[in-house]
Amino acid sequence: MRALRILLVIVVVLGGIFVVDRVAVYFVESEAEGRVHVTGATIGSTDISIKGFPFLTQLAGSRLDEVDVEITGIETDANGRRIRISRMNAALHEVKLADGYAGATAARATGTAVISYEDLTKAAGDGVVVEYGGNGKVKVTGTVDILGRPLSRSVLSTVTLVDGHILKVRADKVPGEGIPGLEGLVRRKTDFEREVGGLPSGLKLQKIQPTVDGLEISVTGTDVQLDG
Repeated sequence: MRALRILLVIVVVLGGIFVVDRVAVYFVESEAEGRVHVTGATIGSTDISIKGFPFLTQLAGSRLDEVDVEITGIETDANGRRIRISRMNAALHEVKLADGYAGATAARATGTAVISYEDLTKAAGDGVVVEYGGNGKVKVTGTVDILGRPLSRSVLSTVTLVDGHILKVRADKVPGEGIPGLEGLVRRKTDFEREVGGLPSGLKLQKIQPTVDGLEISVTGTDVQLDG
């Protein structure tokens, strides 16, 4: 019976520690979500999930094993055009907290950023619509003026990353290429480049892939900084 009582006491104590630990995690996550900002960009909302147990010992050492971050609606201005990252998910590892927990730096990070076709359309030229074209392509539709008459043209385009931060959309082939001057007119509407910014310092774009839900961009980084 004595052994059983000791076991019950241990279970109660451990249970209490677990509850306190989880409450502390919830409190810190909530506080951090409202304080995160990205230099040079505006953000919609942030969701933070701190991994690992016990949390309190990690906090005492000002170093967290892993923090998952989801940021919705990252907007930046580049060359007069506003581009919006619909959402970004990142797993931050070995996160060192700054003095007073005003910020944090992750030793390494991996994640995914998504730009919806609605947001990409807004970032393209006036009167241009961007949609998923299937087979890893995007469909770009624009209207050009031919002898005073509007002519709508749709093209399948390849999306690439240039210098790790510029999104380039270029038509594989333009309908009516044999008509003098038509290809140039269409490409001036459908081909475009936009700089993608607004990521936390240290994160870099690695690979881009058009999907049904939007442009999916893999991101990685070292010494990734989150400002609080």
